[in-house]
Amino acid sequence: MKTTRLIVLLIVTIFMLNACSDDNSPGGNNNGGGNNSGGCAGGPTTVTDIDGNVYNVVSIGNQCWMKENLKVSKYRNGDPIPTNPNNTNWQNTTSGAYAIYNNTTANNSIYGKLYNWYAVADPRGLCPTGWHEPSDAEWTTLRTHLGGDLIAGGAMKEAGLTHWASPNTDATNSSGFSGLPGGYVKNGGSYFGIGEYGNWWSSTENATTSAWACGLYYFEGMVSPFAIDKRYGYSVRCVRD
Repeated sequence: MKTTRLIVLLIVTIFMLNACSDDNSPGGNNNGGGNNSGGCAGGPTTVTDIDGNVYNVVSIGNQCWMKENLKVSKYRNGDPIPTNPNNTNWQNTTSGAYAIYNNTTANNSIYGKLYNWYAVADPRGLCPTGWHEPSDAEWTTLRTHLGGDLIAGGAMKEAGLTHWASPNTDATNSSGFSGLPGGYVKNGGSYFGIGEYGNWWSSTENATTSAWACGLYYFEGMVSPFAIDKRYGYSVRCVRD
C-alpha cells in the first residue's frame, strides 16, 4: 500500500513540474505558442533609457527583448545623436543620425525613431545600461526559437490592423515581441513603408557599406534577414546583456 501511494505521489509531482515548466507568465520563458505578458526571466518588467523613455520587455526563449522600438535621442553617455538631416546630408553621412518618420511626433510615440547603422555601431551605445544592440546571431537565435524564418514573423508581429496594413498575414504576436511597421528612411533620405514594413538593425557589419538587418511584412508571416546599405534608417530593439 505504501509503495502504491509513493508511486501516485511521484506521478502527481512529475505532472505538476511539467505544467509549471510551460510558463508564459511575466518572467517565464515562452516558446512562441502562446501570448507572453512580458518581463525578463528573473529580472525587470520595464527598462528606461537616458531620455526617460520607459519600455516594456519580454522573455523569449533564453533572451529578453524590448517589446517596443527605441526612441532615445542621446547616446548612453548623454551625447546627442544628430537628427533631421536634409536628404543630401543623410545620404552623405557616415556618422550616427536618426529621423522620425515624416517628422511627425505621433510616429515617434508609436513606432520610435529610425536610426542609420552608424548610430547602432557607435561605441557610445544606443541602448540603456545592461542592454545592447542585438547582433545578427542574436536575431537568428530569436527567429530559430520561434520556428524559423518561414513562420517566425507571424509570432513577432502585433496582431490586428490597428498599425499594420491589411491583411497582416499570419500575425499572432504569440512571442510577445509586438513588432510594428515603422517604415524606414531610404539611403537617399526619403521615407517609405510605414504601416507595411518593420525593419530592425543588427550590430553586425556585412561589408564596408552594408550591415545585417531583418524585416517583417504586412503580406506574409515570414521574417527576412538581409544585408543593406548602412545609410538606411531602421528601427532598433535592444536585448538584455
